[in-house]
Amino acid sequence: MRILVVLALMAAPAMAQDAPSFDPAPVLACLDSDAAPDSCAGLAANACMEGEGGSSTVGMGFCLGAERDWWDDRLNTAYGEVMTRAEAGDAELDSMDAAGPRQAGALRDMQRAWIAFRDAACEYEATRWGGGTGAGPAAAQCALTLTARQANQLDGYLREGP
Repeated sequence: MRILVVLALMAAPAMAQDAPSFDPAPVLACLDSDAAPDSCAGLAANACMEGEGGSSTVGMGFCLGAERDWWDDRLNTAYGEVMTRAEAGDAELDSMDAAGPRQAGALRDMQRAWIAFRDAACEYEATRWGGGTGAGPAAAQCALTLTARQANQLDGYLREGP
């Protein structure tokens, strides 16, 4: 029994060395350049997958998921800022008893519809792999790409102003 414990403890550092490492720096550098923002999606995940432990199916899932989460944080921040502007604009229209469409509800409906679209699109992408091991990474790549596009769309609304 002690031998099993010792072997398990010896294997732990080796397994830790095989864990991929995610760094958003390639995406940030791309976004700071003149490149089209959508072309920046996947750069950090690709760098992560090229590193140690990133080429396995598990490693690919980690790298793609880490970048998707990074874009999702960016998306949520932008959505919150766009919603704040929309609510302020709606309140201003309300204070003037002005007619016209309100933005906050439309923005909320758009985002909910986009989430349903993303989930359905990525589920379909996974089915294209016939249940094979590529289904997980394919769905993760899909979620990363679509999340980045939506984050960039919302960032664009912020750049355009109210």
